[in-house]
Amino acid sequence: MNSSFKDIKFPPTYKYSSDSSNIPLEFYEDAFPISKTIDLLLGYFSSNAIKVLSQSIAEFVFNGGVMRLVTNHVYSESDYKNLIDNTAINDEDKVLDIFGDLAELESNLSQEGKHFFDCLKYLLKENRLVIVPVKFNGTNLAHRKKMLLYDGESYISTEGSINFTLPALLKNSESFQVNAPWVSDVAKAIIEEDKKQFESIINKEHKSYNYIDKQQIEVVVNSIGRDKNISDLLDDSLKLGNDIYGSKVKAIITRKKERFEAKLEEIINTPRFPFAQGPRDYQKDAYSTWKENNYSGVFAMATGTGKTITSLNCLLNLFNIEGSYRAIILVPSIALLNQWEEEVKSFNFGNILKVGGGNNWEKDLANYCSNYSWGLKEDLVIISTYGSFTLDRFQNLYEKIQSEFLLIADEAHNMGANNIKSKLSNISVTRKIGLSATPKRIYDPEGTIAIDKFFNDTPPYTYNFSMEKAMEFGFLTGYKYYPLIVELTEEEFEEYSIISKRLLKYFDFKNGVFRDDPMVEILLLRRKNIIHKAHNKIDLFSSIVGELKKTNKDKYVFAYIPEGYSNNEEGKSTKILNEYLKRVHKDFPEIKMNSYTSEDQDLKDILKGFEDGKIEILFAMKMLDEGVDVPRAEVGIFASSTGNPRQFIQRRGRLLRKHKDKAYSTIYDMVVIPKLESHTDEFFNIEKSLVRNELNRVAYFSSLSMNFYDSKDTLLSVCRKYNLDLDTIINDL
Repeated sequence: MNSSFKDIKFPPTYKYSSDSSNIPLEFYEDAFPISKTIDLLLGYFSSNAIKVLSQSIAEFVFNGGVMRLVTNHVYSESDYKNLIDNTAINDEDKVLDIFGDLAELESNLSQEGKHFFDCLKYLLKENRLVIVPVKFNGTNLAHRKKMLLYDGESYISTEGSINFTLPALLKNSESFQVNAPWVSDVAKAIIEEDKKQFESIINKEHKSYNYIDKQQIEVVVNSIGRDKNISDLLDDSLKLGNDIYGSKVKAIITRKKERFEAKLEEIINTPRFPFAQGPRDYQKDAYSTWKENNYSGVFAMATGTGKTITSLNCLLNLFNIEGSYRAIILVPSIALLNQWEEEVKSFNFGNILKVGGGNNWEKDLANYCSNYSWGLKEDLVIISTYGSFTLDRFQNLYEKIQSEFLLIADEAHNMGANNIKSKLSNISVTRKIGLSATPKRIYDPEGTIAIDKFFNDTPPYTYNFSMEKAMEFGFLTGYKYYPLIVELTEEEFEEYSIISKRLLKYFDFKNGVFRDDPMVEILLLRRKNIIHKAHNKIDLFSSIVGELKKTNKDKYVFAYIPEGYSNNEEGKSTKILNEYLKRVHKDFPEIKMNSYTSEDQDLKDILKGFEDGKIEILFAMKMLDEGVDVPRAEVGIFASSTGNPRQFIQRRGRLLRKHKDKAYSTIYDMVVIPKLESHTDEFFNIEKSLVRNELNRVAYFSSLSMNFYDSKDTLLSVCRKYNLDLDTIINDL
């Protein structure tokens, strides 16, 4: 299969003509698919020519080619209406899907289908199809006929009796000479002259050409009284006789079909970027910085910015260089195991082995390792949960093959957990990527150090893409944020105060921190538990649901509920999640809701039901924290006051993913404080430190919201009590 112009078997004379063994159609079918740019200086143009050359044009377009046409001012009614007078695309999303599939693109370019002109209009919009109608010396038809093609290495040009119409390709007597730079110095000089001339014409600098607007274009409705060339514009038939010329055309079309099918087979089995527009600039930057860091590092990217695609693009770049791919991807949950499988498939990495979630992987991995030891190093992507990755039976096999595998750790903060951290010294991969919106492990400096050491990276990390930047570039949806103050009950406040008083003797008032003592951790945990389970949250939760119902926004709602147990009204221990479910069902029995926990069955079906609107409120504790992609979520109610910024960041990220039917997201966040009007002078400084930490969690997020100046009053009321300055907190963050 040809990959450059030099691979084409040109006629000895480099001439194509309808009355020779090398007809013009052969040139088009050989040269167009491998061209990067095609510049045509023609007499006539008709989109029917694209239909005839649909396979070659489809390959050209699929590979990112750009075509520029300078034509005379005569157009068929259909081409004028669709390409000159009206360039609005009916369904751009559908067109983009077509451009990602060579077979479908070819199908749409081969017939007058619904999306045929939409495809051409999209190319016009992207400046990949440029049409410039002209008149020569203001009055005459422009009959100068040239082609200038570039394959990424060499230019070739042609000159002769050519039009870009169906009859010119299949019926009329046509001929042209090809100039190739390796043939002679004369040919090289002609090409350089043709390049300069075409640029002067396309840039509207050539004095012999008049550039006309669409009102001056002559539209051909029928061929009565027209010369033969103009009637050609209306000819869309493919009636080929049994004469010698017809037999040649049929032979070329047959050969082209075979080559095209071989090309499709190659594409089906070759990894490629899943979107027609290719990687975004920031994804290219991430690869470049990762490469500069010796193929190791952390991508600290806000949730919803495409961490998965960015890392798989790195694997794709390695494949394009080395011609093979081997990778292991670590994920924290079964849901992400399946989600990553779909993403990997979208890149056309075909050989995938899932480890975890009940998959029977051991026999397949053992066979792979055996073949690998004999030098049969096949392509493979292993996707494993962290839990399965740490199993001895997995490690015993994986250590035999790991050296050539790229390791991608999703939600990479998990790499610092004790069960995984203990395995890091046994991992000998040299190429590795850590993905996380929050690489730092709060309250675990040793785990954070281990992660940084493993990935040979330190903050701000190899690649950093903040939430603020993601919103600026439109990768995340806008949101309204409502921090809601929740006060402790009298009973809770009394218990909270007793613990706070005990903490006083461990507090260093001079430096504003607690002394290092095991009891401090125990007492802080007890006090945090009081805030975590604050009973007033349930009343507030019910009132939020009531407001959502009044405004018809009680669908696509995520609710994060505190973990653990509490005593219900009968004094019995019950799961906090169940208390919330019972309360909402009691107050709003008509609302369809479901939980999403490790104890629930058919989690995939639950998410599908939520996406389809059959489940209106989805209650979770931790299961929706990491990576699960549910773009339809529009409203978030955070009843779980987590002291871990990572959980808050992950949860808000679930709500900020874009969806075509979502104008913006709304987040209600419960911020628990002891008592807004209480006097707590004796442990004021302790509370001030803790409140400052809580404001760190919400202030920055609030400052980026659509309603910041409305919501900041809530935060200011807390700041006033504790002598804190909200602007200073935000600026420090």
